[in-house]
Amino acid sequence: MNEELSIETVRQWISKAQRIVALTGAGISTDSGIPDFRGPQGVWTRNPQAEKQSTIQNYLADAQVRRASWQSRLSNPAWQARPNSGHLALLELERRGQLHALITQNIDELHQIAGNSPDKVIEVHGTIRRTMCWSCGERLPTEKTLARVRAGDLDPHCLRCGGILKSDTISFGQALVPEVIDRAMRVAGEADLMLAIGSTLQVYPVAGAVPAACHAGARLVIINAQETAFDHLADAVIRDSISEVLPMLCRP
Repeated sequence: MNEELSIETVRQWISKAQRIVALTGAGISTDSGIPDFRGPQGVWTRNPQAEKQSTIQNYLADAQVRRASWQSRLSNPAWQARPNSGHLALLELERRGQLHALITQNIDELHQIAGNSPDKVIEVHGTIRRTMCWSCGERLPTEKTLARVRAGDLDPHCLRCGGILKSDTISFGQALVPEVIDRAMRVAGEADLMLAIGSTLQVYPVAGAVPAACHAGARLVIINAQETAFDHLADAVIRDSISEVLPMLCRP
């Protein structure tokens, strides 16, 4: 399909849709200065040790891994990142009353910072902006824990019960929240158009939201720089820059 025709066709699909569900991955945030994980310049591509820090068994068992993780959190690019035009395009869909739900694999909260309603955003992998205690479950703003790290507490523990603290994100080996995944699958089945943006769609169970939407009759548009596992199901696949093409697709 001619690229210009493809973009215009997809824009028309979006303008007529009534229940759009967006599924976003790391690719939507790269233009905000947050690297992805598995791309050519990804966090784990450049530093394989960083993946070890993201495995819950290693994190809980090894104080050295926790110390390295907290130092990494201090300098995480999410603290300086601002929403880009891709995030704002999805906000426009919500303002027009077309965005049914926004499922995100990201932990940066840039969708909420852009202005999307927290009620619309389904964070399947949690958020870096909260800290949780592995023992008692208490949750606090991450900044409060980072202040302790800056003050010299290199492996901070819970002030309430003494348990291990971690970011309120889903690590490898850690169970997902069933209610969150159930909600993601439910809204996917209610969509009349699914936008899969910036994800290789390899991480399950959330990737299953894409075929769930298709089986329910939704159109599927994939916007991603690399091939995905569900390109063959898509009504349109767009390889352009997300921050450039998504505003074009979402304009009235």
